[in-house]
Amino acid sequence: MYTRTVGRWQPNARGRLAKAALDLFAEHGYESTTVAEIAERAGLTERTFFRYFTDKREVLFSGSRTLTDAVVASVGQAAPASPPIEVAVEALAGAAASFHERRAFACQRQAVIASSPELRERELIKLAGMAATLADALRERGVAEPTATLTAEAAVAAFKSAFARWTEGGGEASLPDLVRAAADELRNAVAR
Repeated sequence: MYTRTVGRWQPNARGRLAKAALDLFAEHGYESTTVAEIAERAGLTERTFFRYFTDKREVLFSGSRTLTDAVVASVGQAAPASPPIEVAVEALAGAAASFHERRAFACQRQAVIASSPELRERELIKLAGMAATLADALRERGVAEPTATLTAEAAVAAFKSAFARWTEGGGEASLPDLVRAAADELRNAVAR
């Protein structure tokens, strides 16, 4: 008999599963947490878990496609005369604005990723994929190689640096502002 106080049919199953997973990862570690435990904590079944996520790792990485889609859309809408680095940085900064209301989740997620070599590797793969997709979008704008790839890699490096600062308690600065500041730091370093 099902006795949890949270009903299985209440809305936001995906969000409840994500919260339960993050809480359990923080309490017991990523490797020690099972899908069954996540589902139970969320008041759902394992079958419901697998409707939303392919495995427990995807709880942490399922938003990657949404972020990448937002970056590509922004690149496509940028003014034609804009320099490639400005287009790339502003696309990432614009997509980063959506993180504001999920800062606690992002910080907790980042701590879990930092604790696991497997998850750190997955995060690097995600960032490499974002850079490749961003380079494709820049090429569609007519940016030649190797400029498109170098620009995308540099912009994603700035994003990665900014995200680390933001999740480690980067003060009151917003993530988009930190992305822009990291890009400025990179420009200054290259100009020397």
